[in-house]
Amino acid sequence: MQFSSRVRCIGFFSTPPAPCGETTTNKTLPPTPYSLLPTPYSLKPMYLGKLNLKPVYWLLGLILTVILLWALPKPWHAASLSTDPKVLHVLNRVSFGPRPGDIERVKSMGVDAYIQSQLSPESIPEPPQLRKQLNNLETLELNAVELWKGYAPPQGKKKRQLSQQERKQAQKRSQIPRQQGLEARLIKAIASPQQLQEVMVDFWFNHFNVFDNKGLNRIWVSSFEQDAIRPHALGRFRDLLGATAHHPAMLFYLDNHQNTAPGSPGARGRYKGLNENYARELMELHTLGVDGGYTQEDVITLARILTGWTTDREGKHGDSRGFYFETKRHDYSDKVFLGTPIPGSGSLEGEQALDLLARHPSTAHYISYKLAQYFVADQPPAKLVDTLAQRFLKTDGDIRKVLATLFQSPEFWDTQYYNSKFKSPYHYIISAVRATGSKKPKWKTLSGIIRQLGMPIYGCPTPNGYKNTEKAWLSPDGMIRRVSFATALANGNFEQRQPKEKRKPVDAVQLRKTLANHFSDQTKEVIDSSPAKLRAALILGSPEMMYR
Repeated sequence: MQFSSRVRCIGFFSTPPAPCGETTTNKTLPPTPYSLLPTPYSLKPMYLGKLNLKPVYWLLGLILTVILLWALPKPWHAASLSTDPKVLHVLNRVSFGPRPGDIERVKSMGVDAYIQSQLSPESIPEPPQLRKQLNNLETLELNAVELWKGYAPPQGKKKRQLSQQERKQAQKRSQIPRQQGLEARLIKAIASPQQLQEVMVDFWFNHFNVFDNKGLNRIWVSSFEQDAIRPHALGRFRDLLGATAHHPAMLFYLDNHQNTAPGSPGARGRYKGLNENYARELMELHTLGVDGGYTQEDVITLARILTGWTTDREGKHGDSRGFYFETKRHDYSDKVFLGTPIPGSGSLEGEQALDLLARHPSTAHYISYKLAQYFVADQPPAKLVDTLAQRFLKTDGDIRKVLATLFQSPEFWDTQYYNSKFKSPYHYIISAVRATGSKKPKWKTLSGIIRQLGMPIYGCPTPNGYKNTEKAWLSPDGMIRRVSFATALANGNFEQRQPKEKRKPVDAVQLRKTLANHFSDQTKEVIDSSPAKLRAALILGSPEMMYR
């Protein structure tokens, strides 16, 4: 399984709105409104879980209205806000966008105090209702070994002994950890007050991406988030790097579980030779970056260093959490990696290599560039990247301190960057649901919509993860689908209800207040002149809602 040549992500539509890996081309937007007009062939019903939105005339009118809005310039400088622009800016970047009452809360405590609290999520208590929802997801507390023992479908002789029905049940059971991981991710992203923690989980999972549909990763992917990503999302980069390097999901996804020194005592069967996949991506995507100054010889050397780093599904030989260093498959010769001698010493060689990578200046620059791109602009200011890289090196990769420097920088507060980052499908769906104040969304349906928009959680096949730039996600098809979702959300179709409970449409007046009435004069005019029942949908589908 080689990833050195990037491949475009398999789309979920005939013309997917965005890729995973490489970006599609010819997406210069917005075009003239006429080029976006739906035809009987392009305006197909959008399947939203069990909800099928048919192309009725009022929806068509709504889509056309938003299309006309998209022909207007970006609205930030034309917008007349009813609150301090800094308040909305910090909520849009440090969190997944405001919920009802957030604007007032941040105004009351102050922007600086809000940022400091978010940088220390342990100081922010989670609501009891949130904890109750998460406690119902029993697989979140299980490590990779426990998940394999409890949820992996039988193989070999045990599988042959099962009936067809029993096999189906076993396969269905193996999906539970992934499903509960998806639900937990959405619950926390939407409802947790520890918003920066959730934003950084999204950032780091993309950075250290693993694919849920490769073999055993369907039962391990949630554990990868819970055990490798979350505990270190605001900690030290070296700890985060080490946690991902030891997790079975990463070792399995990038084939290092097969990486074996040729001619070693353990070289047999599938485990006969070097596998460079993880070594290559560890440098190109996780640390140094593609222009980080390493050579092909460094890739081979790192692969040799990592021979024997494998998985132990049953926890009999390794660290009881699924990692195992198999001495019989390791290359014990002395090595030189990135110009540094590394004596043959077993698993300690890998730790030394991770130390070198985590503290390398190229890693500091690469991580700083990605953080600046995520939080400030698609093309981040070079001065900001350099400032963050220096802070990264000075603090030994302390993510919390690097972020504090970013949030205090003049570039972060430069108004030219306000509301300039186009939201990914994940960010858009989360921010829209948060804005409505939804208390019990239909989690499974929301996950399905994010998948239909081309960004399934845990579902990027390539190791470079999803892009977070406008070029990757802004497309005519994607916009029409977002508007379809906005319409259904405004109608209250995604809220869990009791059997006889009536659906409650979103209150457009409250929605405008939640979003600080952050709309251009043109958008306000369209909203105010539209029927009351369409206003919430117009707000959720507006150009302003697509940016953060």
